[in-house]
Amino acid sequence: MSDLTLLPAVELLSMLHGSRISPVELAEEFIREIERLNPTLNAIIDFDAERVRAQAKGLTASSTARGPLFGLPMTVKSSISTAGYRCEIGSKLNQGSVPKEDAPVVARMRAADAVILGTTNCPEFLMAYETDNDLHGRTCNPWALDRTPGGSSGGESAAIAAGLSAGGFGSDSGGSVREPAHFTGICSLKPTPGRIPGRGHLPPCIGPFSILGAIGPMARTIADVTLLFETLSGRDPHDPVSAPVPLHIPSREELKHIPIGYFEEDGLVPVTGETRQAVHDAAQALRKQGFRVEPFRPTALEAARRLWWKFFVRSGAMFLDPIVRGKESQLSPTFRDFLGIAHAEPPLSGTELLEAWAECDQVREGLLAEMQKFPVLLCPVCSVPAFRHGERAWQVQNQPVAYLDAMRYTQWFNLLAAPAAVVPVGKSPEGLPIGVQIAGLPYSDEIVLAIAAIVDQEFGYTPPPLVAEPTAARER
Repeated sequence: MSDLTLLPAVELLSMLHGSRISPVELAEEFIREIERLNPTLNAIIDFDAERVRAQAKGLTASSTARGPLFGLPMTVKSSISTAGYRCEIGSKLNQGSVPKEDAPVVARMRAADAVILGTTNCPEFLMAYETDNDLHGRTCNPWALDRTPGGSSGGESAAIAAGLSAGGFGSDSGGSVREPAHFTGICSLKPTPGRIPGRGHLPPCIGPFSILGAIGPMARTIADVTLLFETLSGRDPHDPVSAPVPLHIPSREELKHIPIGYFEEDGLVPVTGETRQAVHDAAQALRKQGFRVEPFRPTALEAARRLWWKFFVRSGAMFLDPIVRGKESQLSPTFRDFLGIAHAEPPLSGTELLEAWAECDQVREGLLAEMQKFPVLLCPVCSVPAFRHGERAWQVQNQPVAYLDAMRYTQWFNLLAAPAAVVPVGKSPEGLPIGVQIAGLPYSDEIVLAIAAIVDQEFGYTPPPLVAEPTAARER
């Protein structure tokens, strides 16, 4: 085990910029860990050690000024265009797809002198909360190999949690950087759409997905997530939802004037007792730091979730149906499961879609009005911790909880187009991580990150057991 690969990215960058380690030396540490653990986890699907070494040697030999991410080994979800790497969205229909151009966020990573380790696994067309497909297979959770690391950014979360990557980028239209962070004990941010350019994402973030979807940073600490956000965010002039919003770093005094509301469940779908405790513990940690934290739950959450369902599930299927028509035999069971859920309802009519679009603005207006009282919300990420591969229903507090219902706690903030971060706080009886979600008003990403950082300092990342296990023990 290399302790170096588990250090926060900010510490690694301090070592790199201080010449206490070279990009080549650090790259070798990550290469060793990838070769040791990736065959078990199946997190990184396009990895070439020589390509990584070449990047690191190029940075070491360069005489130009060092970029802010100089020598930092990073990964990218295989739904974000990365020139020269397989970005197949987990589908046999896209097998062998290698983009010729980088998405803007990847281009910014390269310009900042990051080292790209490879692209990471995801479910087919991103339509699942677990990472499994017929092209690259199943990704396992480093906390328990019989459990999922989540989806759709599950390969990214598993790689980061196990120390195979110092950080990277996933994408999120319904919780897809937040659920995996919760399942694997790391941190993530779903930013306000456009704060980090969404252009170059596959499938494209267009139509309702321009509101729902965002590319977001993932790492082991909120300090690292914040570093990635501050370094790589900024307006993309070709992205129609990318507003010219400058970075604003709030002071501690400014933060303490912001009331924080919290709720332990939404009153409709229960969460585990340990999840309730994690929210309570996070609220107490903020109170100890002088924050005003009070019980509060917006009334418009269920209306937001109902609209999210129309846009993500039903409209998502309508977008994908023409692509997969006649090729159903090539689709993975996980994706067919999503289509089965979506096709249980009729396609949206033009009138229904128009009414939903109008109602979306009304519901968002209502949520924004409610959140004026509490501009930051603290709540669960999910009803359950990481579930076993293939599970689709659970008993929680003696109530049945269905698959997509368990994930509703992230979906509201996609409909609101609001930033939401995840921080590991608690553990389940089985020792699995439990995260807490911190959400805010649109464009308050920096405030969300600053409050999440305070929670992270109190709790934070711990290495999963797999990382320290010898190979023989893992194979038994």
